[in-house]
Amino acid sequence: MRKTMSLRTRLILIILTPLMLISLGLGNLAFRDAQDRANDRFDRSLLSTALAISRDTALSGGDALSTSTRDLLRDTSGGPVFYHVYAPNGFYVTGYATPPVPDDPAALHGQRQAYFYATYRGNPVRVLRFVDAMSINGLTGDFTFTVWQDTAIRDRFVGDSTSRTFGMIAVIVAALALIVWFGVRLGLRPLLDLQDAIAQRSPQELHSIQRPVPAEVRGIVRTLNSLLSELSATFRTKDEFISNAAHQLRNPIAGVLAMSEAVQSAATMQDVQDRTDVLIGAARRASALANNLLAFERAKTPKKVSDFPVIPINPIVEDIIATLSDRATSQGVSLVFDRSETEGSVQADPVLLREGLLNLFDNALTHGGKSLSVIHAATTVTDTEIRIKISDDGIGIAPEKVSIAIARFGQVSQSEGTGLGLPISMAVADSFGGEMTVTSQERGLSVTMRLPRKRELNS
Repeated sequence: MRKTMSLRTRLILIILTPLMLISLGLGNLAFRDAQDRANDRFDRSLLSTALAISRDTALSGGDALSTSTRDLLRDTSGGPVFYHVYAPNGFYVTGYATPPVPDDPAALHGQRQAYFYATYRGNPVRVLRFVDAMSINGLTGDFTFTVWQDTAIRDRFVGDSTSRTFGMIAVIVAALALIVWFGVRLGLRPLLDLQDAIAQRSPQELHSIQRPVPAEVRGIVRTLNSLLSELSATFRTKDEFISNAAHQLRNPIAGVLAMSEAVQSAATMQDVQDRTDVLIGAARRASALANNLLAFERAKTPKKVSDFPVIPINPIVEDIIATLSDRATSQGVSLVFDRSETEGSVQADPVLLREGLLNLFDNALTHGGKSLSVIHAATTVTDTEIRIKISDDGIGIAPEKVSIAIARFGQVSQSEGTGLGLPISMAVADSFGGEMTVTSQERGLSVTMRLPRKRELNS
């Protein structure tokens, strides 16, 4: 059996996976927000420094920076700031000799103020380049100011801000995971209690589960209780059947045993012959009863009808009439078959169906009495079903005793029958999705078996 994930693990993953994805999304947003805040804060410092350098350059002609500007270069947020200024004609004015340049200088063309990342002396830096129009020592035009700063402090600021945010998110997720774990554990407790209740059931203890259960599993419990009730009824039926079978078989077996002993003690050959005939009759009755018991159990066993072939009904009835013809003639009974004009088929076990129909004829011949003169069989085919009606003109059964006749081992009067003929036929009809009704007539008895019609594929 393939190992599957436990329900607890599945629920935890279903709940925590979206939380983890949301947490990662929040962490990414926090990182971007920290970057934006760092850039805004430190870029404004770069801009303030660049404006101070521009002012001092205009006042001093590039010869000197004021004390406040030099302090700003040393102590501005983000670390020391470096600078470079060149004139409209490209001549160096003041500052460091070689400023950092972007990877794509053309991208800055036409921009009077631009921020970019670059590398200066092997270290990553953040650069501000802006153009300001002024006049110095008779030279008028656009002067280019470049200021830059190492990104280490900026990156550390982003890392610290992001780490705090990720730490808070991790604590929240861990707390939620713990809450979910215990919540799922508590939520599944009714299912564990239900498992214990099911484990307590056994073939001897099949009463329904009455304990309160969550609404989500009430349907399962109802289905389970229905199954337990059916199993309990089946076991009771089995026990009752075994008890009745043992009781019914005891008398024939006892008769066989007694007649066997009588044969041994017979004084003459004539006595031996007479007692042997009686013994054979008793053995045949015991054999018939045993066969009927087996047939009844076969008929009651659940079946998958789709596994059986599709068979026409009329040939089965004709075969039964041919089989019983000699017996009926010896009793002075006529067998009449009113065959349907339309040939109808059913999906069933042919052996079991024949046995069920044979029992209906046998029941009429055995219990019809001396007034029995004709057994009439008729088949009727409709779009949905096939009806097989067996009626006779015998002594029949009183309406109030029909329930006895269709009960297992039920006999309306003392006879050589087993009391299983009609119950077997009824079980056969039921096992193939049909039904059987027994109707008491003014004269005789009428039994109708209804079976679902199954059309042939080429019909």
